[in-house]
Amino acid sequence: MQHNYTKLLAGILGATFLATAAQAQSVSFSDPVGDDKGPGTYVYPTDSAYLPGAFDLTGLRVEKSGSDVDFQVDVAGNLNDPWGMGTGFATQLVFVFINTGTGKHKDAPAGLNVQLEPGWDKVVLLSPQKPARIGSEINAKAASLKDDILVPRRVKGSGKTIAGSVKASDIGSGDPSGWSYQVVVQSNEGFPAGGDLMTRRVNEFEGQHRFGGGNDGMCDPHAMDILAGGAAGGADEAQAQYDVLKAYECGPEGEAVKTAVIPMVKK
Repeated sequence: MQHNYTKLLAGILGATFLATAAQAQSVSFSDPVGDDKGPGTYVYPTDSAYLPGAFDLTGLRVEKSGSDVDFQVDVAGNLNDPWGMGTGFATQLVFVFINTGTGKHKDAPAGLNVQLEPGWDKVVLLSPQKPARIGSEINAKAASLKDDILVPRRVKGSGKTIAGSVKASDIGSGDPSGWSYQVVVQSNEGFPAGGDLMTRRVNEFEGQHRFGGGNDGMCDPHAMDILAGGAAGGADEAQAQYDVLKAYECGPEGEAVKTAVIPMVKK
């Protein structure tokens, strides 16, 4: 009888340990509604394709599932596919930066005009473009970062959530709940200017397919929404975001004198 009891107890403890371990393989963050204004001044393009709340980040969930790591990004507005991308969404482009412990890159890919502190190791692109198109853009515009830019085999949008998965081995060892993250919500640009990695530019005045409220140069951060503060969704995190993103300086010709630096966040 004592032997059976010991086996039962060991089984219960083992199951509890496995359940706890599995639970620890996920992490989530929240962001307040209504702060999709970059440094507080940005406005959406005027075309009807850009629905209200389309670039308003509200949450990030990361979970290790078998050999994959799943990413889910929530926005406040309903997704739409006015350009027939076939993925359930069209206007968004989301960068999920990950620091697994090194932070070897400071500069974000071209077009975002931000740096990350203390740096990032991998970035997952959640784009409605086909992987082949994304790959060619990376080769042409971010070749030095190509090993650290991860493109999911398939990205899907549904309701207010954009989701994609990458191989865990492509990120590295470790538990996703122990990594640091940052999310930059941008817009999928089919005809990106200059060396921009598929991002849509922010100008002084909004246009049919241009964000407004910034600078016509490339000194301002081209980021509509990010995680800020404790990333718990508190109202004060909107101001924390504005403070971070407006800490840039432009030269007389729109050149960057000081680049906005955004912090990685961690649970």
